[in-house]
Amino acid sequence: MVKSLHTPEYEYFRTLLVAVREKARLTPSEVSNRLSRPQSFVAKYEGGERRLDVLEFIEVCKALDVDPHVVLAKLQSKVGE
Repeated sequence: MVKSLHTPEYEYFRTLLVAVREKARLTPSEVSNRLSRPQSFVAKYEGGERRLDVLEFIEVCKALDVDPHVVLAKLQSKVGE
């Protein structure tokens, strides 16, 4: 498995996170405040400059008020195509 920010699968993952944030009507700044992180943290993972590890992913999901399983199920259905 290629470990890259620029694989189609990872790009889809980022797209999912942005869509969840937008559905929650949150700005990147609001998410960063909920995470107690700088706004650049959100900008970098959404923009593909930074990978999220699994623990960060769970934190982001909590900040977005979404179950991580929901995001992973959507990702798995796309990757499994």
